[in-house]
Amino acid sequence: MELPAVNLKVILLGHWLLTTWGCIVFSGSYAWANFTILALGVWAVAQRDSVDAIGMFLGGLLATIFLDIVYISIFYPRAGLTDTGRFGAGMAILSLLLKPFSCCFVYQMYRERGGEILIRTGFLGPSQDRSAYQTIDSAEAPVDPFASPEDKGQTARGY
Repeated sequence: MELPAVNLKVILLGHWLLTTWGCIVFSGSYAWANFTILALGVWAVAQRDSVDAIGMFLGGLLATIFLDIVYISIFYPRAGLTDTGRFGAGMAILSLLLKPFSCCFVYQMYRERGGEILIRTGFLGPSQDRSAYQTIDSAEAPVDPFASPEDKGQTARGY
């Protein structure tokens, strides 16, 4: 089943707004974790072709799901919560509930940018074909990618 395309900017704006409101009640590490991941999302928007940027954003979203559960469960104020406090806590919880859906959409973007499949069917399933890789104990001298074409022949002599 193909997921509908969702703009990464919409995901970022939504989580930024919910995180900002969640910081009314939760601050400190909640704010640091979520705003750091949103910064990775801005990087993923700026670098449209980068698999690394979208992969880091996806990994960060997955990590903040766990961190938000821990943080909200430990620091949720149980007594004396004002209307503003209830609103802030509700927005933090809503952000947490929306993150798995955001992860699905971001994973789809990760695959569109050329990322590898992260979920394998079976623990000992097929691995990547690594026949094109040069082995560590190879007798061939590595070629410097920054050397000029004239210098590439001189790598074996140690220049």
